[in-house]
Amino acid sequence: MRDLADLLDARTRRPDAIAAAAAGRRRPKSLFGPHGRMMIIAADHPARGALRAGADALAMANRAELLDRIRTALARPGVNGVLGTPDILEDLLLLGAMDDKVVIGSMNRGGLAGTAFEMDDRFTAYDADSIAAAGYEGGKMLLRIDPDDPGTVSTLESCGTAVSALAARRRMAMVEPFISHRVDGRVRNDLTAEAMIRATTVAAGLGATSAYTWLKVPVVRDMDRVMAATTLPALILGGEVADDADAAYTRWGRALQLPTVQGLVIGRSLLYPPSGTVADAVDRAVELL
Repeated sequence: MRDLADLLDARTRRPDAIAAAAAGRRRPKSLFGPHGRMMIIAADHPARGALRAGADALAMANRAELLDRIRTALARPGVNGVLGTPDILEDLLLLGAMDDKVVIGSMNRGGLAGTAFEMDDRFTAYDADSIAAAGYEGGKMLLRIDPDDPGTVSTLESCGTAVSALAARRRMAMVEPFISHRVDGRVRNDLTAEAMIRATTVAAGLGATSAYTWLKVPVVRDMDRVMAATTLPALILGGEVADDADAAYTRWGRALQLPTVQGLVIGRSLLYPPSGTVADAVDRAVELL
């Protein structure tokens, strides 16, 4: 990776450089890009132990390669933001890759993929104070609601507290809601329209105010019904790397026609496209906006 030696030197000998880089970052003038929408690159998967992209179970395990892919995506015209955990965002700060970008800090990463405690999604990364102190534009939280798991209520409470705390600091609270179940020991998200409507309405009501709440949602069938369930602005997530990339782009494009949908938050599908380059995949997504 380019600049790896400088990055390692800063982390090893000059840890204060991270705070200095955050203080010196040029903040974006708006949440929206030149297309009037948001185009955010998501890169918070590794902190949950989710390293798979397509058929490669460890695709995201090489941090230098991942950072190069993220930097390539952030440099493309029309990309105006990034979502990540502290380790990744701080690498990007030290590499000078986040000027003029909307930066969203990922907050609850305790529900590690494939564990017995996956639904216990505790806040183990950013909190509202650290997001505000770094000058970031918002925080993102995952809200998986398992009707059979009493532990879900603690995640609901924690997300509600985080929404209120972010709003008090006038920072975006990006909530990613799902109805989830354990199937053969693995957590599966219910991607029916009915389940997403229920999850969306629960998420929209969290916190003391919804003034700064945005939703991060997948594309499902009858997406117009899902988005009609709330007036909150929404961003479309990419999810797993699709076998049929053309179909994925088509779904994203259709969802972007709905009035509350304000942009895309895509990670693995663009950073590890099934064919072509990162730049090609990102440019094609930007064209949808």
